[in-house]
Amino acid sequence: MKKILIAMLMTAFCFAVNAETQQDKMKTCNADAGKKELKGDERKAFMKDCLSAKPAPALTSQQDKMKTCNADAGKKELKGDERKAFMKTCLSAKQEQPAVSQQDKMKTCNADAGKKALKGDERKAFMKTCLSSK
Repeated sequence: MKKILIAMLMTAFCFAVNAETQQDKMKTCNADAGKKELKGDERKAFMKDCLSAKPAPALTSQQDKMKTCNADAGKKELKGDERKAFMKTCLSAKQEQPAVSQQDKMKTCNADAGKKALKGDERKAFMKTCLSSK
């Protein structure tokens, strides 16, 4: 019985999340149709296409890097061999990694709070300042 109840709750949650994204899509499509002043069959066709459209895939890190390097080369107005050399060095540069992950921060702050033997509100206050400062 519990398994069935859990399955039903999970299904309801999934539908709620999907409905919310569908509502957002509907708002956006409606606004776009309004800006284009579409009426009747034109509006219906536009809404159908808009609502069935898949979101654009996110750029991979390499594509993102290419886009950034291209923009930088354009700003510097580089041409020919200069541009090739710039793009080569720009694309081969390693991406900056985040300094410390949230999990690492949490481990460090927890260890520090443990060393100080903090409890209750003191520990909460310490953890809040510790996590926001690192």
